[in-house]
Amino acid sequence: MRMRLVLAAAMFSSAALLFEAAPVFAQSSTNNGKLQIHVSPKQAYVFVDGKAVRDGSQTIELPAGSYKIGVYNYGYIDKVQDVQIESGKKTDLSVTLQPNGDKVAGPFADIEFKGDPRAAVLLNGTTPDYFVGHLDEFDWDWIWHQRLLVKPGTYQVTVTREGNPIWSGPVTAKAGQKVIVHLDRKGAITTKDWKQGLNLGPQPRFHAGVASATIPIAPATAQLSAQNKNLACGQSTDLNWKTTDAASISITNLGDVQAQGDRSVSPTKTTTYELTALGPGGKATQDVTVDVNSQPHATISLSQPEVHYHRVGDKVEEGGSDTLNWSASDANSVEVEPINSHLMTGSQPVEVKPKQTTVGPVNENITYTLTASNACGGTTTQTATLHVSGSIDPPPPITIASVFYPTNYPRPRHPKVGLVASEERTLSDLAKNFENYTQYEKNAKLTLVGHADVRGSKRYNKTISERRAEAVKDYLEAHGLSANLISTEALGKEQQLSMKKVAELLAKDPHKPAKWMKRDKRATWLAYNRRVDIVLEPQGQQSAEVYPDNAPDARILWARKEPSLKRVEEAAKTSVSVAQVHSNPVGK
Repeated sequence: MRMRLVLAAAMFSSAALLFEAAPVFAQSSTNNGKLQIHVSPKQAYVFVDGKAVRDGSQTIELPAGSYKIGVYNYGYIDKVQDVQIESGKKTDLSVTLQPNGDKVAGPFADIEFKGDPRAAVLLNGTTPDYFVGHLDEFDWDWIWHQRLLVKPGTYQVTVTREGNPIWSGPVTAKAGQKVIVHLDRKGAITTKDWKQGLNLGPQPRFHAGVASATIPIAPATAQLSAQNKNLACGQSTDLNWKTTDAASISITNLGDVQAQGDRSVSPTKTTTYELTALGPGGKATQDVTVDVNSQPHATISLSQPEVHYHRVGDKVEEGGSDTLNWSASDANSVEVEPINSHLMTGSQPVEVKPKQTTVGPVNENITYTLTASNACGGTTTQTATLHVSGSIDPPPPITIASVFYPTNYPRPRHPKVGLVASEERTLSDLAKNFENYTQYEKNAKLTLVGHADVRGSKRYNKTISERRAEAVKDYLEAHGLSANLISTEALGKEQQLSMKKVAELLAKDPHKPAKWMKRDKRATWLAYNRRVDIVLEPQGQQSAEVYPDNAPDARILWARKEPSLKRVEEAAKTSVSVAQVHSNPVGK
């Protein structure tokens, strides 16, 4: 009867603990929020910012802010994620862990704890990665068994809850022995025989019943090897490693590493690499020594020791490249100049570009130098020389001509009407020639400067000269020129060609100017100023102001009065007879 009462009391106590409200992790504050977390398996333990809180699904009160919430259960893959807690709000989080790891074979010792049942137990480390369970899983071994099974050895035990350490100290366990840590007695340790640990078969990583738990802790393992243990100075070898059941893994001279992997190393002297794997189940180490020898070797050569070079403007017509080949061995440092390469072995196209930039004959040598060295003090230098001969010529000339407009065109309501057939031909030729020219002058651009004759207000003439320049720009873009190569400027009636200058232009005209142009000098002067000049940049070459007086549509361009919209539109399609021109009494 007494045994039944004790057993019932124990069951009631365990049940009460299972449904105990989660502790408040934060001081009461109006700025707090709540994290309601659901975990699977139900025994999984919750950490907030690396601090142990308690096991199971629970509600945790936290100040508003961002937190790293970790859920851990030995024998499962842990999960850590960022969670934002908002003031006065509840945040729901569900976490399901996946089982991981093979069974663990004995012989075993058992560590039992007496004290705070909700506190977390960590072995051999203080971060959550070393978590093995909580006290309620390790504090009972009568009828129901709650066991923390470990291999024989000494373990640094840390018991903590809500970010506060409860107890920490070494525990030495022997096979077939039970070690009891009395946290309620300031960590007093007692031992007794537990022969069952000598004969237990392999145990699954985690097994829990209604009031039982068995958690065998797997020892850490470490394997390390080198692909080649004998190197010349500067050579590399691959280190290969594999560990199991470790929370902290490092290799001397490499630092922290993943649980398994490979890494290329180039030691400068004989070096011993030691792999250390530390986990809840203890520490495992293995080392490998790589011996290093010395003295570098190097070669460097060119596919063509002599190249003929010819450049026109910015375009290289001949001799643009060669191939540089080199190799170095027994070295850990290589410098190939002037290509600034550090590869041990390479084959790289090199641009044949003489230092000379001015127009004229070219006769130069380009030297490539390979320097190989190693940390053992060995150095070698080899060179290869390329002879470059040829010439640099200026870009081919490009002919550009100004574009002329009829009086008062383009109109505000018809901004795309005004270019007659002869001027469109001028622009078509320009588009074709300029596109070819950019092969030789990579920085070439066009500036379109719109002009108007002196009639009309300053504001009006400024506007119409803008429309003229924009219409030319639109035409050139439509014929393949990129918009970023063209800029516009509107001068209105500023910077007029004088009558004297127009007379000089007429005198230089290779075509005999028409008699009507000579008779009405003022009309001719006005016509010369209704134009768009084209400036070739960066040279600053300005278009020739050659009037298309021999074109069939010349009279439309020349007339003082504004021609009709219909006539201008027709003139853009075909060359109309000068006798057909009819003009209206306005326009500039």
